[in-house]
Amino acid sequence: MRRILGIITLFCCMSTYAAEIRITPDSSLTDAIRKAREMRRLGQATEVTIHLGAGTYHLYEPLRLRPEDSGLTIEGEDAVISGGLEIANWKRQGKFLVADVPDFNGRPIDFRQLWVNGKKAVRARDVSDFEQMFRIRTYDKKNQILWVPKKAVEKILKAPYAEMVLHEMWCTSNLRIKSIMTQGDSAAVRFHNPEAKLQFEHPWPSPMTPDTGHPSPFYLTNAKDLLDEPGEWYHDIREHKLYYMPRQGETVHEAIVPVMETLVEFIGTAEHPVRHITMKGVQFSHTTWMRPSEKGHVPLQAGMYLTEAYKLRPQIDRPNNHKLDNQGWLGRARSAVEIRYSEDINFNDCRFEHLGGSGLDYVLACRRGTTTNCIFTDIAMNGYVCGSFSPEGLETHRPYQPTDFREVCTGQTVEQSEFYDVTNEDWGCVAIAAGYVSDMNIEHNTIHDVSYTGISVGWGWNRDLVCMKDNKVHANLIYNYAQHMYDCAGIYTLGNQPGTLISENVVRDIAKPTYVHDPNHWFYLYTDEGSSNITIRDNWTPEEKFLKNANGPGNIWENNGPQVNEQIKDNAGKK
Repeated sequence: MRRILGIITLFCCMSTYAAEIRITPDSSLTDAIRKAREMRRLGQATEVTIHLGAGTYHLYEPLRLRPEDSGLTIEGEDAVISGGLEIANWKRQGKFLVADVPDFNGRPIDFRQLWVNGKKAVRARDVSDFEQMFRIRTYDKKNQILWVPKKAVEKILKAPYAEMVLHEMWCTSNLRIKSIMTQGDSAAVRFHNPEAKLQFEHPWPSPMTPDTGHPSPFYLTNAKDLLDEPGEWYHDIREHKLYYMPRQGETVHEAIVPVMETLVEFIGTAEHPVRHITMKGVQFSHTTWMRPSEKGHVPLQAGMYLTEAYKLRPQIDRPNNHKLDNQGWLGRARSAVEIRYSEDINFNDCRFEHLGGSGLDYVLACRRGTTTNCIFTDIAMNGYVCGSFSPEGLETHRPYQPTDFREVCTGQTVEQSEFYDVTNEDWGCVAIAAGYVSDMNIEHNTIHDVSYTGISVGWGWNRDLVCMKDNKVHANLIYNYAQHMYDCAGIYTLGNQPGTLISENVVRDIAKPTYVHDPNHWFYLYTDEGSSNITIRDNWTPEEKFLKNANGPGNIWENNGPQVNEQIKDNAGKK
């Protein structure tokens, strides 16, 4: 039976009564949180710290922290909060290791990630080197067919749940394959809905066809016949079996699959926010995100997926903006930690690792809150996310200026943190994604080895005045970015952001994948559509390769490029 360990220790100082609760992994973290809540309610303590002993705390549903938990601190000592399930009893079957996939919490499970001996394994795919991806031949919007080389699909003609990951300028789409019809040396691929309708109706981003000179690449995944490289795996969902091809000399000591999408939720209301909670020294691990397996995934940008999108004829006239040629409505991927209606929710010395969605997400109506000295690594999508990226009911090009400003995420800080090997599945995501935010501070972070842009601030493709203002992007170090996608930058902005300052950052060493849609369309700094009233000053880059695309008024560019003072260059990044 699980239990709370260690009777509470009380410390009294004037009007503050502090208490400590110590637990170990065989205890209930949920029960400890409830105990702390009751101690405050009964006047036994005003501040409570829960100390997590070393080990893994397995969850069967998200921890939910509410206004009644305000004032809590959760500290870890090599403690991992995990949404994973261990797969054991592997048996040799030819070149594979095979294990039965057990039910979880009374139900069969599906998943999109596997970690073996602490390292992410590769979901079986047709190429091990992305430079060898096949290219599309024809893109038939009317009939919703993608024509590809026949050779590309020969191994998956009978695969029941195969997927295509299609490269589209600044995004990748996950498309579940419905049927394949071969004709000569080509094959017509059709997809399930809703992604088929979305894929062939949405105009941006679009796949590149052969007449552009850079036809879009793609890879295929999730078929047993693609399981042909050491380190790859395949889940036979019908037979509830997991196949893994071990690396040379590898013994499986631990194999973890994720069974949860979110580990921790902070849930308040506008009138009663969750306040003053700190999580320190805790690792958040082993999540998935299942929408691509259930409905596909067709994003617009930064992993924000389309729920409806189509081209406009005639275009919409927009005062103060250029004409609009498309409509789109968005959804948001799940994150390991999600925060709504809060004040001062802080993360210190935490680690976000082995995650199948995004990492940390200040979703809605969050005020202040710091993320300091944290590590974000091995994350499928965005690392750190903050603010609205257009509410579900608001067409994404319309300006967002809520009547109740409490909806806007305001005053968040992310600093002295490191991001690497994030965006490793959804290549169109970014390390730090800030949407409609105000008074946000992104300072002294180190970002490297990411698939697309390093830091993105702003949203909307619109120069109208909205809720964004006074954001600060200062002294960050960004390198080895754009590992898979172009139309990108180390630092990227959208929208009207009065008082926003981008200063003393260092951006260098962009990657050079050969399969991008336009090999010249990359930048160190990029103020995109509607960017207005932003100051870009004293940023060091190896050359003045910047883009100012359809900007509004009021932007100030001062002293950016290789001439920037060496002291500024040396000061950037995590210290």
